[in-house]
Amino acid sequence: MVESASNLGTEKISKLLIKQAVPATIGILVMSINMIVDTIFVGQWIGVLAIAAITVVLPIAFLISSIGMGIGIGGSSIISRALGAGKSDKAFLTFGNQISLTLLLAIIFVILGVFFSVPILTLFGAKGAILPIAATYFDVIIYGVPFLAFAMMGNPVIRAEGKPKFAMVAMIIPAFVNVILDIIFIKVFDWGMWGAGLATSISYASCGLFILYFFLSKKSELKIIPKNFVIKPKIVREIVALGGVTVVRQGAISVLMIVLNYSLFKYGGEIAISVYGIINRVMMFALSPVLGVSQGFLPVAGFNIGAQKKERVKETIKTAIIFGTVLGTIIFVGILIFKEEIIRIFTTDATLIADTPHALLIVFLVTPIVTMQLIGSAYFQAAGKAMPALILTLLKQGIFLIPLAYFLPKYFGVEGVWWSFPISDVLSTIITIIVVKREMNKHLTE
Repeated sequence: MVESASNLGTEKISKLLIKQAVPATIGILVMSINMIVDTIFVGQWIGVLAIAAITVVLPIAFLISSIGMGIGIGGSSIISRALGAGKSDKAFLTFGNQISLTLLLAIIFVILGVFFSVPILTLFGAKGAILPIAATYFDVIIYGVPFLAFAMMGNPVIRAEGKPKFAMVAMIIPAFVNVILDIIFIKVFDWGMWGAGLATSISYASCGLFILYFFLSKKSELKIIPKNFVIKPKIVREIVALGGVTVVRQGAISVLMIVLNYSLFKYGGEIAISVYGIINRVMMFALSPVLGVSQGFLPVAGFNIGAQKKERVKETIKTAIIFGTVLGTIIFVGILIFKEEIIRIFTTDATLIADTPHALLIVFLVTPIVTMQLIGSAYFQAAGKAMPALILTLLKQGIFLIPLAYFLPKYFGVEGVWWSFPISDVLSTIITIIVVKREMNKHLTE
């Protein structure tokens, strides 16, 4: 196993980041199509309220699946450092504990979702005419969430093995499944929101089953070994400490969605929620290259931290920030030029076409600098330093964006919601730069 990952400690950093980031980017890009396709199809074939319903439901599903993501990222940090230090037994044990934790917690949360669907949907902003449509969608996709949680857990582990192309394929498969089934279920069978939910749920299952196949096959060096399923408190604490960063971040995003949907509904009604639904899907798609850089950064940084190669760690940080900043700038220019054309992909509604481009441009205003936030928190996760990773992760969504999204609309209406995004990005980036510079000066000097 060490041999398959050993190039992480020797190969040129820029080449390594490209090899890791490109498949991660493609995977995230195509996986985001799961959500984008639903939004496009229901917006074109069902209506404006269907976009608002999906906007309410998906953060709930991803809050549950983020448990798997957190366990995956936390465990992959341990695995990467274990590989760098030549401790393959610890990597195997960590993987087994990841599987047990993911399945147990995902099933518990799905049960809660089934029995308390209406209160949960109402809490997340499914008010008025949105609630019955959201309930139809939610009641179907909730059964696919355990598969999604397992997929989210397995994907970073595959990258930690040094096999980013397989991780990419795992994220591409459900996107194609979702596109095909959406057309069949919504357009051909006319099953409406229930059909959209069924297509999404099956796509989640296809992703989870492919990753299960990978770990059961000879392609994976991390094997599913029953004896490693037995929970080891020490390993679990380390997984939870590091993976908790991701779960808390998604939790903060979920609280943010509650605040956003409250402010948007209060000051702009169902249309404002639909506007944000489109913006949110564009963000998922457009920012995938930047997210890919941060995902590619984790195994490279983690391995070299474990191998005590400080110069390579510093070079990895600097190179990732440069790559991400260039990509962020290109993304912003693209939004600036094509904002109206992008909106027309999602809807033919005149009000949405008129209102969304302005809001979209404000939300993306400082995109070129967001990489610094992502790499800052990712470095501390890779280094096994849970607390600073947690604090930096919460800066944007939790510490700045939630209060801004609540208070600014009181004075500026819906416009205040849109401006809360770039303001929180600027503030969190400034703090991240200060913290990371201090860390590099303290721990990454020879």
